[in-house]
Amino acid sequence: MLDSKFFEDIAKKLSDVLPDSVHGMKKDLQKNFHSILQAAFSKLDLVTREEFDVQVKVLSKTRLKLEDLIEQVAELEAKKHKKKGE
Repeated sequence: MLDSKFFEDIAKKLSDVLPDSVHGMKKDLQKNFHSILQAAFSKLDLVTREEFDVQVKVLSKTRLKLEDLIEQVAELEAKKHKKKGE
């Protein structure tokens, strides 16, 4: 999941754009924004870019292995059919 700094940064940006009339409540609002954002993002079941990149690499290796296995099966089937024909 995303780290706490990510939520703190967004919460700070949100509180920075608040009008001056609520400036006294800025810290409380920032804390509330942080909690709300963290709860909302946790429901989305997101992954970090690093986790995503790792999975892309794993998928790529798996795809290559699958292609090799498909090729091997095709060769074995061809040999099997060739033996039957002899």
